[in-house]
Amino acid sequence: MDDALELALTFGISAVIGLLVGTERERKPTAKAGVRTFALVAVLGTACALVGELLGSAWMVPVGFALVGLTLAGAQLADPATVAEDSGTTTVVAALLVYVLGALNFYGERTLAVALGIGVTALLYFKTELEGVATRLTPTDIRSMLQFGAISAVVLPLLPDRSYGPYEVLNPVHIWLMVVLISGVSLAGYVAWRLTLERKGLLLTGLLGGVISSTATTFAFARHARDAVHSPSAALTVILLANVAMLLRVLLLVTVLAPIILSSLVLTLVPALLLTAPALWWHYRRVAGEKAEGAAGLRNPTQLGTALAFAGFYALVLLAAAWLSDVLGSSGLFGLSFVSGLTDVDAITLSSSRLAAQGSIGIEEAAIAVTLAVIANVLLKAAVSVTVGGRTLGWAAVTSFALPLGGLLGGLSVLHALA
Repeated sequence: MDDALELALTFGISAVIGLLVGTERERKPTAKAGVRTFALVAVLGTACALVGELLGSAWMVPVGFALVGLTLAGAQLADPATVAEDSGTTTVVAALLVYVLGALNFYGERTLAVALGIGVTALLYFKTELEGVATRLTPTDIRSMLQFGAISAVVLPLLPDRSYGPYEVLNPVHIWLMVVLISGVSLAGYVAWRLTLERKGLLLTGLLGGVISSTATTFAFARHARDAVHSPSAALTVILLANVAMLLRVLLLVTVLAPIILSSLVLTLVPALLLTAPALWWHYRRVAGEKAEGAAGLRNPTQLGTALAFAGFYALVLLAAAWLSDVLGSSGLFGLSFVSGLTDVDAITLSSSRLAAQGSIGIEEAAIAVTLAVIANVLLKAAVSVTVGGRTLGWAAVTSFALPLGGLLGGLSVLHALA
């Protein structure tokens, strides 16, 4: 009975994957496959995998794959009017992929099949945005993306995987892997920002700008408020959202690199996130439909020079953190965290996470170090808003950042008690 239920669940999930992709294709009048066809194709993939296993034959899945492709291609070619308007290649390929996902689901790769199904649907849905990539990305952007590919796939495998230097904390592979991680997160935000330039929504600009560089976004929109490009409330909406993105980014990095300190860090960062909401709501409701105008301060974050600079800075912070923690104890590490947080939160987040994962520092110590860097960065944003944005924006920024700073300090006192 359990096997029967498991098999029924497998077929049901395959059908859902097909329905999901088919619903998107149903929006296209010329497509020769819609909701029902895609659901059947996914179920066929699972059925062929099941029959192949029962018969002990490896050919059932490939044969079904070929039949699906030939059937859909034939249906497309049989209608001259459809061929003249659309080749149907995308629909055929999508259906073949859904067939494969149905087979993967049967073979136990359920999470992968569902994730790919969602990804395929998103890829099909955002056709217009993706077709405009070439026009929205500059030659410099494309070169930077190629450089990111080089530092990820070419440089990383060539580096020695061993520790060097004092305290043996300088591992070239680890350092460059962190460069790839930070560059990848920033690049994803930058590409999303470039692809949505025409929408120019304040919310989207603030969040994506924060993923790229919350400090650069703060500088850019403080200048906009000073030059009356935006109202103070609109500029502050973007600045606060960029800060929210920075907090979420720190939580993401810690989750990936050192989940053991996540529960401690939640005590400081989650209150800061929640206490940002009142000021954000207050200023956003006063925006009155303003759109985000050019954020010239946002640049492609994956240029080779930027990557090399971050690698050097991260290595120095990692070495300094290990040395100060050894010589001066927690106070030395905490001082370094605050100073480095004024320029870059990522480096101290990565170094503290690595030292905590190695057992070189305690979990609460690592969480305090990251929190101090975040506090320094938030204070910097408030200072930039005051000095660059002028009196009106500055006063509003000080009052808006007061609550999240209070949340950070309150959580910090709890961590100190636990340390």
